[in-house]
Amino acid sequence: MRRVIAALLALAGVFHIRAAERPTELSSEVRAIFQAKCHGCHGAAAQMNGLRLDLRDAALKGGSSGPVILPGNSAQSKLILRVASRKDGFRMPLEGAPLTKKEVGILRDWIDQGAHWASGNAISHWSFQPIRRHQPPAARNPQWVSNPIDAFVLGRLEKEGMVPSPEADKGTLVRRLSLDLTGLPPSPAETDAFVSDPSPRAYERLVDRLLRSPHYGERWARPWLDLARYADSDGYEKDNFRPYAWRWRHWVIEALNRDLPFDQFTIEQIAGDLLPNATLEQRVATGFHRNALKNREAGVKRDEARFEEVVDWTNTVGTTWLGLTIGCAQCHDHKYDPILQKDYYQLFAFFHRAEEAQIDAPLPGELGTYWRARPSYEAKRRALIEQAGVPPLQPSWEARMARTMDNPGQDLDWDYAVTELRARLDHGERLLRKGASRRAERENRRLTDYFILDPGPEYSRDSLVSEKFTKLRVALRELDRSSPALTQAPVIVESAEPVKTHLAVRGDYRQNGPEVQPDTPAFLPRPPPSGEPPRLRLARWLVSPENPLTARVAVNRIWQELFGTGLVRTSEDFGAQGEPASHPELLDWLAWEFMDRGWSVKQIQKLIVMSSTYRQGSRARQDLQDRDPDNRLLARQSRLRLNAEQVRDAALAASGLLYPAVGGKSVRPPQPESVSKITYSRGASWEETDGPERYRRGIYVHYQRTSPYPLMVNFDASDSNTSCSRRRRSNSPLQALNLLNDPVFFEAAQALAARVLEEAPANWNSRLAYLFRVSLGRKADAVEQDRVATLFERQKRIFERDLESAQQVAPNAAGTVSQAEMAALTAAGRAVMNLDEFITRE
Repeated sequence: MRRVIAALLALAGVFHIRAAERPTELSSEVRAIFQAKCHGCHGAAAQMNGLRLDLRDAALKGGSSGPVILPGNSAQSKLILRVASRKDGFRMPLEGAPLTKKEVGILRDWIDQGAHWASGNAISHWSFQPIRRHQPPAARNPQWVSNPIDAFVLGRLEKEGMVPSPEADKGTLVRRLSLDLTGLPPSPAETDAFVSDPSPRAYERLVDRLLRSPHYGERWARPWLDLARYADSDGYEKDNFRPYAWRWRHWVIEALNRDLPFDQFTIEQIAGDLLPNATLEQRVATGFHRNALKNREAGVKRDEARFEEVVDWTNTVGTTWLGLTIGCAQCHDHKYDPILQKDYYQLFAFFHRAEEAQIDAPLPGELGTYWRARPSYEAKRRALIEQAGVPPLQPSWEARMARTMDNPGQDLDWDYAVTELRARLDHGERLLRKGASRRAERENRRLTDYFILDPGPEYSRDSLVSEKFTKLRVALRELDRSSPALTQAPVIVESAEPVKTHLAVRGDYRQNGPEVQPDTPAFLPRPPPSGEPPRLRLARWLVSPENPLTARVAVNRIWQELFGTGLVRTSEDFGAQGEPASHPELLDWLAWEFMDRGWSVKQIQKLIVMSSTYRQGSRARQDLQDRDPDNRLLARQSRLRLNAEQVRDAALAASGLLYPAVGGKSVRPPQPESVSKITYSRGASWEETDGPERYRRGIYVHYQRTSPYPLMVNFDASDSNTSCSRRRRSNSPLQALNLLNDPVFFEAAQALAARVLEEAPANWNSRLAYLFRVSLGRKADAVEQDRVATLFERQKRIFERDLESAQQVAPNAAGTVSQAEMAALTAAGRAVMNLDEFITRE
């Protein structure tokens, strides 16, 4: 039964119509009334009353005050008494405009005619049904069908009287595949090798090579990072730097490169710490959850901040794996989907016992140098701390902090110090109360470091202590900078203490409703009983064959990356408010195939890119403009603007500047000085990365939530505050200005000119032709060659008249090429890299 929007119908305020599935027997007028006038559950009282009008038997039985609907007798139905009443506080709905006489009349007619519900309790929305392996339809043009995907697509086209587009030329295909599978354009040599290969297996060999590329993981990690709301800072006001956020990103890239099955990929991120004999990398995988924003503002109550973090974890898992707007049920039953508020907090309960932690997670090669340097490092650190007089001062600070925690309000300065500790140091109060003898070495170090940073009001006012601590902080930073360290990873672990979870009335963490236990949504098939920890049980359920959503959601997002739009356009919402699949049988076939092939992402991707559907040309067709302007029927490929990271990557690759190291830390390339200054955070200072790391791929660019790298903002990167299932593509003047004036792109144009001079034959026609080819992956036609040559000559004359400008544009001109010629070639490179074609995947 489809769910109607929730409403409260109460005698004494406790009757409850939940966000039920809209019954097929309800007329469109009745459905419209429920959708427009009814509201979600407004409290635990409604939950406890037990009245549910989405289920026929429950509705006829009624709540604590008896039946609300008497089929065939609207005059005695309490539903009508309530909605037709003129008495404030009694009339329903409680909020908003009352029902009109016409609307009340429609409800009366529905009840008098029997108030029919859909038969049974099944949830009929398409995405909640079991996945079926549909047989591909027979096509009238079987020669076009390369695999079953084409049969589904062609069957739909033939039904609509359409024909597919011709296959794209080989030059377009190699660039498309390279950008789609690795995020990088092909080199001229790679393009030539494919174009000149006459073998019928040339295309498949190209696909296999690209899937094996170490850059594959970088390309396909980016949409996953969007879902996980990855960033290198906390967000909110302080927006502190997260020095080891990248360690989880590193895990994602490696997992994708080795084609870790998606079910295991899921389990390890949801509950890798709970697997039997969990490995270090499985524990690192739980860093997925640690990408949530972290509010370290001292004025925020820690209980509230913790509640919001678990809400974020719950919502993100709902978006990422179920493709549902789970978060809509935080405050009341979902208005459109069959998600009870109780369902929401049962999901919430899976994460309520999870705690944040930091573990050593060294990369290969780190341990040896770390252990060799550790004795010397520890001795120097200990000497510095003792010299500053920290050991005799810290115990009294801890004692005073503990007394203040037990007796708030006696000293406002110390109250503030306690508040700061709770906000800035994870589990700070717990660490302080444990005492030095019971704390682990890492815990003692964390608390000592915090004390040195903020020694409390008394020591901060002592000029001698304050001066010593200031010098100590500088000395410790220098010691850490000059000593080998182990990479760490933010992870989650299960709390050793029992934690109760309650439904939050109206979504308010301060108002406890009934206690709930970890459980999956009631409208989906339940997992079998298991003795495993609840969070691990949730992880296994997400990728179980019984769950109809995860496989569909996952393959739809793969399709979205390869065609620009998913088979379900609303890839974030597979619920009632989402868009139905354009090819539902194909979606189910792919989901079934995904599971049947061991959840191998690379196998599904190969299946898709090997299809004739994928290999079509992307030219717009006059016959499709009115009939299928959005290309939902797939009579051609889609022409897609590169995402923000790929725009940067394309410039670095064409110029030869790209540093191809895979994985590791984030980098800070040049950006305008003013960007960092707009942030409140002291931790947002932007120290430019030197050396080859400066030219790493866009996925490694440091993302500061309150002041993102301008290229990312201008080219529609996600904001990393919430889970992002699909990026929007916009066109704005800022994008053109970014490509023309950003220091990275200007430097790329200079390097492109140097590359052309080094690799192309020593005549200007050949050089300009090579500039065009290395940038766009194809040869220029006669008109294009003439335009580039005209631009070059015009720019050369300008620079010959203005040698000072030539010096600024081309400071490294050498050999037989004049400075004016080098500057003109740089200008030509800037123009070509600003073409729409350069930032577009055909």
